[in-house]
Amino acid sequence: MSELTVWHDGDCPLCRREIAVMRRLDRGRRIRFVDAAAGANDCPVDRAALLARFHAREDGVLLSGAAAFAAMWRAIPILRPLGLMARNPALLGLLERGYVAFLKVRPGLQRWLRRREAMR
Repeated sequence: MSELTVWHDGDCPLCRREIAVMRRLDRGRRIRFVDAAAGANDCPVDRAALLARFHAREDGVLLSGAAAFAAMWRAIPILRPLGLMARNPALLGLLERGYVAFLKVRPGLQRWLRRREAMR
Protein backbone atom coordinates (compact mmCIF):
# COMPACT_ATOMS: atom_id res chain seq x y z
CA MET A 1 0.00 0.00 0.00
CA SER A 2 1.32 3.44 -0.93
CA GLU A 3 1.69 6.36 1.44
CA LEU A 4 -0.55 9.26 0.47
CA THR A 5 -0.84 12.73 1.94
CA VAL A 6 -3.37 15.20 0.57
CA TRP A 7 -3.27 18.92 1.34
CA HIS A 8 -6.51 20.86 1.15
CA ASP A 9 -7.81 24.35 1.86
CA GLY A 10 -9.93 24.05 4.99
CA ASP A 11 -11.06 27.66 4.58
CA CYS A 12 -12.64 26.91 1.20
CA PRO A 13 -16.28 25.77 1.42
CA LEU A 14 -15.91 23.86 -1.85
CA CYS A 15 -12.78 22.05 -0.65
CA ARG A 16 -14.34 21.23 2.73
CA ARG A 17 -17.28 19.55 1.01
CA GLU A 18 -15.07 17.61 -1.37
CA ILE A 19 -12.69 16.42 1.35
CA ALA A 20 -15.65 15.41 3.54
CA VAL A 21 -16.84 13.13 0.71
CA MET A 22 -13.35 11.71 0.19
CA ARG A 23 -12.96 11.05 3.93
CA ARG A 24 -16.24 9.10 3.92
CA LEU A 25 -15.12 7.09 0.90
CA ASP A 26 -11.68 6.44 2.47
CA ARG A 27 -12.95 3.74 4.79
CA GLY A 28 -9.53 2.10 5.02
CA ARG A 29 -7.99 5.38 6.21
CA ARG A 30 -5.31 5.17 3.52
CA ILE A 31 -5.12 8.93 3.06
CA ARG A 32 -3.61 11.47 5.44
CA PHE A 33 -5.58 14.69 4.95
CA VAL A 34 -3.81 17.91 5.97
CA ASP A 35 -5.53 21.29 6.19
CA ALA A 36 -3.00 23.65 4.61
CA ALA A 37 -5.09 26.68 5.63
CA ALA A 38 -4.57 25.75 9.29
CA GLY A 39 -0.85 26.41 8.92
CA ALA A 40 0.34 22.83 8.57
CA ASN A 41 4.05 22.64 9.28
CA ASP A 42 4.80 19.91 6.76
CA CYS A 43 3.82 21.83 3.62
CA PRO A 44 6.14 20.70 0.81
CA VAL A 45 5.77 23.97 -1.13
CA ASP A 46 4.90 27.57 -0.40
CA ARG A 47 1.56 27.76 1.42
CA ALA A 48 0.05 30.09 -1.21
CA ALA A 49 0.98 27.65 -3.98
CA LEU A 50 -0.43 24.81 -1.92
CA LEU A 51 -3.75 26.61 -1.56
CA ALA A 52 -3.89 27.62 -5.23
CA ARG A 53 -3.83 24.05 -6.59
CA PHE A 54 -4.61 20.61 -5.24
CA HIS A 55 -1.47 18.79 -4.02
CA ALA A 56 -0.72 15.27 -2.84
CA ARG A 57 2.39 13.29 -2.03
CA GLU A 58 2.27 9.66 -3.12
CA ASP A 59 5.17 7.48 -1.99
CA GLY A 60 7.37 10.55 -1.56
CA VAL A 61 6.54 12.09 -4.95
CA LEU A 62 4.80 15.47 -4.88
CA LEU A 63 1.90 15.71 -7.32
CA SER A 64 -0.25 18.66 -8.30
CA GLY A 65 -3.54 19.21 -10.09
CA ALA A 66 -5.13 16.27 -11.88
CA ALA A 67 -2.22 13.98 -10.99
CA ALA A 68 -2.88 14.66 -7.28
CA PHE A 69 -6.57 13.90 -7.72
CA ALA A 70 -5.71 10.68 -9.55
CA ALA A 71 -3.45 9.60 -6.67
CA MET A 72 -6.27 10.24 -4.21
CA TRP A 73 -8.71 8.28 -6.37
CA ARG A 74 -6.31 5.33 -6.50
CA ALA A 75 -6.38 5.15 -2.68
CA ILE A 76 -10.20 4.91 -2.57
CA PRO A 77 -11.50 1.52 -3.74
CA ILE A 78 -14.62 2.78 -5.54
CA LEU A 79 -12.58 5.44 -7.41
CA ARG A 80 -9.47 3.32 -7.94
CA PRO A 81 -10.30 2.34 -11.56
CA LEU A 82 -10.50 6.03 -12.53
CA GLY A 83 -7.21 6.73 -10.74
CA LEU A 84 -5.53 3.84 -12.54
CA MET A 85 -6.85 4.98 -15.91
CA ALA A 86 -5.43 8.45 -15.18
CA ARG A 87 -1.95 6.94 -15.32
CA ASN A 88 -2.41 7.08 -19.10
CA PRO A 89 -0.65 10.31 -20.14
CA ALA A 90 -3.33 11.24 -22.68
CA LEU A 91 -6.14 10.89 -20.14
CA LEU A 92 -4.14 12.67 -17.44
CA GLY A 93 -3.51 15.54 -19.87
CA LEU A 94 -7.22 15.79 -20.58
CA LEU A 95 -8.03 15.75 -16.85
CA GLU A 96 -5.39 18.44 -16.23
CA ARG A 97 -6.92 20.70 -18.89
CA GLY A 98 -10.31 20.22 -17.24
CA TYR A 99 -8.80 21.02 -13.83
CA VAL A 100 -7.18 24.22 -15.15
CA ALA A 101 -10.55 25.27 -16.60
CA PHE A 102 -12.20 24.52 -13.24
CA LEU A 103 -9.63 26.72 -11.45
CA LYS A 104 -10.95 29.68 -13.45
CA VAL A 105 -14.51 29.24 -12.15
CA ARG A 106 -13.53 28.11 -8.65
CA PRO A 107 -13.44 31.63 -7.12
CA GLY A 108 -17.03 32.25 -8.20
CA LEU A 109 -18.14 28.89 -6.79
CA GLN A 110 -16.35 29.65 -3.53
CA ARG A 111 -18.10 33.04 -3.21
CA TRP A 112 -21.47 31.46 -3.96
CA LEU A 113 -20.97 28.74 -1.33
CA ARG A 114 -19.75 31.25 1.26
CA ARG A 115 -22.90 33.34 0.71
CA ARG A 116 -25.03 30.22 1.03
CA GLU A 117 -23.31 29.25 4.27
CA ALA A 118 -23.76 32.78 5.66
CA MET A 119 -27.51 32.55 4.99
CA ARG A 120 -27.89 29.45 7.16
